[in-house]
Amino acid sequence: MFSERHYAHRHDDQRTSPLVWLLCAIGAGFVLQQVFESLIPGAAMIPTQAAALIPDFFLHGRIWTLLTYTLLHGGLLHLVVNGLTIYFMGRETLPLLGNRRFAWFCAAAAAGGGLLWLLVNFRHPHNALVGASSISLALLVLFACFYPNNKITVLLFFIIPVSIRPKYVAAAAVLLDLCGLVFLEVLGKRGDFAVAYSAHIGGMLVAAGYYFLIHKRAWRRDGAAGVLPEWLQKKKKPAVIAAPKYRVNITSPDDLKAEVDRILDKINGQGFASLTDEEKRTLDSAKDMLSGR
Repeated sequence: MFSERHYAHRHDDQRTSPLVWLLCAIGAGFVLQQVFESLIPGAAMIPTQAAALIPDFFLHGRIWTLLTYTLLHGGLLHLVVNGLTIYFMGRETLPLLGNRRFAWFCAAAAAGGGLLWLLVNFRHPHNALVGASSISLALLVLFACFYPNNKITVLLFFIIPVSIRPKYVAAAAVLLDLCGLVFLEVLGKRGDFAVAYSAHIGGMLVAAGYYFLIHKRAWRRDGAAGVLPEWLQKKKKPAVIAAPKYRVNITSPDDLKAEVDRILDKINGQGFASLTDEEKRTLDSAKDMLSGR
């Protein structure tokens, strides 16, 4: 579905990735939701009351719903769209963030979307927010920030393949959600589809904040596109360069010249500080010998 991915995948370890856990949790939440709503008489509201983000319930201590609302969905289509977006965007951004940071990013996107939705809907204490759209759109915006011009191929209406640049997809999503937030949600107008535009915008803001305030800071190493800021990377001990186990016969000009060439190559590649004491002495001796003194 996606093409032109110009990067090397990196895996922190061999454990199951947070992307898989997230998709499994969303799928399991939807299955439980359907079981309660369809198979257990009189229990249809249990999943909503337990996991959905409801302003009145949140203010009375159900803090966990700031995250668990992403496990419920308004229908199969809602689930499929979010699941596919999270899968395709997540597998592209996961190698860039790493397992732990990816998990925190998704949690922050969910919380950010939930908090903005609460702020906009505080006048409606019994409204309920469900769906992982805040996470899926946050991953979409983050992917567009990393690879704005890499063409991707999507299936329009799940049938027609269309190639488009991620920055245009993200810009269209932001524009549509801003219009929906201003002209529908803020004004309290609910159409046939009660879309939580504010939650979408909240997730997008988290993605933009991460990219511009953490990833793209001035102290990021120059030319390290797609790499985390240096202060967020795991520190690695510098490799120890073993000293050569031989001594050069400096009485032979040919051997000395070959050794000097090797040392100069080493300086060019690793810096002067990488030289051993013996190599430095060889350079000092070679200055006089090769100049004919």
